[in-house]
Amino acid sequence: MPKIIGKNLQEHRDRTRVRLFTSLSKLLSEQGFDSLTMAQIAQGAKVGRTAVYNHFTDKESLLLAYIEYETIRYSHSLRENLEGVEDPIEQLRIYISHQIDLSAHYRLAPGPDLRKIMNSSNVRALHGHASLVEDVLLSILTAGIEKNSWPLQDVTGLIPLIHACLSGWAPPKDPAQLQRFTRLAQGFILRAVGVSLDDKRAEIPDVPHGLAELMGSGTSCPVAYSVRSPAHCPVN
Repeated sequence: MPKIIGKNLQEHRDRTRVRLFTSLSKLLSEQGFDSLTMAQIAQGAKVGRTAVYNHFTDKESLLLAYIEYETIRYSHSLRENLEGVEDPIEQLRIYISHQIDLSAHYRLAPGPDLRKIMNSSNVRALHGHASLVEDVLLSILTAGIEKNSWPLQDVTGLIPLIHACLSGWAPPKDPAQLQRFTRLAQGFILRAVGVSLDDKRAEIPDVPHGLAELMGSGTSCPVAYSVRSPAHCPVN
């Protein structure tokens, strides 16, 4: 009889799933998803290999559940930080900061694009998770137009452009460089959507050491993958 983790069966299932997600996250930072095995994931989670299949039929279903889990957590955190903030410019600054923090926290090891090795239905599911976060950005951009923070424009077209900008580089690990990188991205995107050049919140800081040193390199996390639409994604 397997040992129950927690007070009851539901808590046991929830904790086991979190263990599997944690193991998957760690392994994804070390090797490509295509080379991962369920046995490795089970070993990292300290659960029996057969127990994994009580929760997920294969590693793709595990990945999708992990992305959904992290995207929900991320969207809740984002909405909490936006609560009470009325200014669309400040809302967009917060959104950009959260996206950068997300990419700084999660890193994928080099490997094939997930969309090229997953079946088409799972790829569509990846895009579906993006709406949790995209809806937040859509409301910010719409509010900015309504409050004349930036000009009238196609806000749905702006969403992939903003995400493409944010996903182009992996943020630096050094806290001071990360802060400068965030300010640079905030200023660039705010100006791109049409915030006045005279607005200090859209000011782009000097980069004395050059972009190559300021910006990191590498690939974003699976969650960043899920929330950057449609070309990249995942948090499309």
